[in-house]
Order: sequence, then structure tokens, then C-alpha cells
Amino acid sequence: MPPRRLRSLLDSRRPLRIAFALLVVVAVGVLAVSYVTAPPTFPERVESGQPVAEPANGTTVVATQGLGRQGWHHAFVGDSPGELVAVAADGSVAYYDDTYQSYWDVDPVEGTESTVLYVAAEYLSAEECEAATSCYRNRVLETNVSTGETTEVYSYLVRNEPSIRWHDVDRYGEDSLVVADIAEDRAFVVDTTTGIVEWQWDAQSDFPTGSGGEYPTDWTHINDVEVLDDGRLMLSLRNQDRVVFVDPDEGVQRNWTLGEEDNYSILYEQHNPDYIPESRGGPAVVVADSHNNRVVEYQRVDGEWEQSWQYGDAVLQWPRDGDRLPDGHTLITDSNGDRVVEVDESGEVVWTLDVNLPYEAERLGTGDESTGGPSATSADLQSHEADQNGGGLSLRSIAYAVVPGEIILGLGFVLPSWMGFTEALVLFGLLGTLGVWALLELYWLPWSVSIHRPLRIRREE
Repeated sequence: MPPRRLRSLLDSRRPLRIAFALLVVVAVGVLAVSYVTAPPTFPERVESGQPVAEPANGTTVVATQGLGRQGWHHAFVGDSPGELVAVAADGSVAYYDDTYQSYWDVDPVEGTESTVLYVAAEYLSAEECEAATSCYRNRVLETNVSTGETTEVYSYLVRNEPSIRWHDVDRYGEDSLVVADIAEDRAFVVDTTTGIVEWQWDAQSDFPTGSGGEYPTDWTHINDVEVLDDGRLMLSLRNQDRVVFVDPDEGVQRNWTLGEEDNYSILYEQHNPDYIPESRGGPAVVVADSHNNRVVEYQRVDGEWEQSWQYGDAVLQWPRDGDRLPDGHTLITDSNGDRVVEVDESGEVVWTLDVNLPYEAERLGTGDESTGGPSATSADLQSHEADQNGGGLSLRSIAYAVVPGEIILGLGFVLPSWMGFTEALVLFGLLGTLGVWALLELYWLPWSVSIHRPLRIRREE
């Protein structure tokens, strides 16, 4: 646009003010309607005693992260504790607990129908820690979601810093646990009766500290460990974009490693990989490919990993768990989509639970994670990609192409739960409009400033 026409447009004060005012009114109206019509929060639905989901094929146990005691969300929105909730087959709430700041991995206890093993993080003040600063206690608990009976299996005190809350443990024999120690970048086996560490693998033995995230604050972000039937351990090193297989005696089996750092076409800061054994059509790994906004499966073929299936849709945002069920369905935990969904063999959603920031979900009676389900190859499952939902470009796909995924992810923690992707775009459009309007009002002020000696300010005619 020629400078004269641009200046003429900028000097058209009345039309521009009317246009800006209309934009502000429309944006505020959209946000107000979204806020007023937002469904009740999950705790409100629990208190009502009404079903929170449609009927499903079994009880679903969900652990949510919560946003208490740290981060931007605490500064702007306030504390929001985590939740452990069991939703019965008829959609009613069978068990609900929000005692702790965060709930992470949850697994069914073998030989029981209703008992789960899970990890929770308890915030403690400096006085409770008997220290100069506050801290967290990582708790490993077992709860019968039918009776509410809870037993502590193991606990460990850690400093209050980013990335110190354990995300996963797994049983390692009758009286031992293997821990994905996110704070110390290691996996270790501990005897829960004596507290003695019996074995450990330190990531520094196989990876340079220059890889992954910032060392030592959040280097590997090891977020998952799984004990395989052959004795190996499968570990998720989120910041290295890798799933690794560790022989307890020999260390990392490099020819089994799935993923490559910064090769985001394979994995991008993944969570909760599940191993499917040969007896169920594997070796295969179902993994929440979080920053790629999909759940993906890789099949072991001639000593290499080949992608065999994936799921994504227009809503899925930062998924952190995907469990293959015995009937070929997949239970997906969509963290920033604030939901848990079950998709069938063709990728159609057949069940949904709306819940804020879920971390992991388990369907009781189907085996631990994906061990009871078939591989995608053996069950001939169909992939489902996001662009199948209407095709073409969407606001979401454009936003991800323009804005770094880490920023969009961070906004999911800051914005209130009633504000979805569209509302977030309206909010930032509103802020941008107000900013431009404010600059124009400054431009229109009847005063000018000249940088001279002395400083001169004069009123324009």
C-alpha cells in the first residue's frame, strides 16, 4: 500500500475505532458464551452423583496430573490437584480421590479385580520436609477402587524442583519395584521392605550429557519403565526421543532402540511406550508420540522398527498414553485434549471420558497396559490421521505450522479448562486487537515529542 494511502487510512479515526470496538465486542461475546455454556468441571460432575461417561466395556481408571503448587498455572489460575478416578462400566464414578498434587502411572495389580498400583506426588512445606525449602514425596500406592482400601508400598522424598516427580514404577518381583527415576536420570530396583537399592542403570553409562535436555535439571526426563517377560527393561527417554531396551547385565541394546534424537518423524518427546509380545503379534511397541499429536505403533521386522499404525484426529493434542485392548480397540489418554477416548479397529471413537489433563488410563480386566491386546499388524488395524476429519487445512494445523509446539503445549497449562483451541485463538486475537488499537490511539494523540537539547514537547495543530 502506498505511504499516502496508508497514512490516510490510519488517520481515519472514527471508522477504525468503530471497527476495533466491534471486533472487541464480538471476541468478548464469544469468550463469555464459551465460559457460561462450559460444562461442569469433573469434580462438580462427581459431586452431582450423575454418570460422567457413556457405558463402557469395563471399569476405566484414570490418573490426572493436576496443576498445583508450581508453574504458570498456579500463578494465574491457582491450584488444581490431581485426581485418581475409577469410572464403572455403567459410566458412574466408582472411586474418586484428589488428595495429592499429581497422579501419574496406574497399573492393575495382578491377581486382583479392582486393585491398582499407582504413583502420586505429595507436596510438603519446608516445615514438613524439615528443610529450608518445600519438597515432594513420591508415593507408590495400591488402592482397591471398589472398597477404597489404600496401602502405601513405598515412598521417597525429593527436592522441589522441575522434573523430580516420578512418573512410573513397575513391579519387579513380589517385594521389589523398578522405578523410572526422573530426578536422577536412572532406573533402579528397590526392595520395598528394606529400602535397599538392588540394581540400577544410570543413563550416563550409555548417553552423553550433551544429548537430550539441559543437564542436570531435566536431562533425560525418563518417564516410563516396563519389565518385559524376558527380563529386559523398556525405558522411555523423552528428551532423547528414544525408547530403549536395557539388559540388566549388559546395558542398552542399541540395535533395539526405537527413535533417534531430533528425528521427529519417528518420535517426538514420547510417553508411556507399551510392549506387545510375540504371542500377541509382536514384537511391537504402542507409544504416545506426544509432540506429534498422535499415538503410533512400530512393528519389529527383520531386526528393524517399521511403523505399522497410527491414530490422530482434529482434537488430539499431546497424548501421553495409548493401550491396546484385547478386542483390538485402543484406549488413548489425550492430555491437552482433556479427555480419554476409546477408538475401534477403524479409528472411530466409541467411548469418551471428559477429564482435565489426564496422564494415563487403564481398562481393568484387559491386562497391564497393552500386553493383552494384539499388534496392529496381526489385527489388521486401520490408521486414522488428523486430516481425515474434514480434510484440508484447519485452524489447529495452521497454528502448529506457525507457532512452536512447545508454546502451544505451555498454553494448555496456563489457560483455564473451559477455554478450548478456538477460544484460545479468539483470546489472542482480542489481545492483538487491543494492542494495535492502543498503538493507534498513541499515534493519534495531539502531542509530539522531539529529541533535542533541551527536550521539546509540543501540541500538534
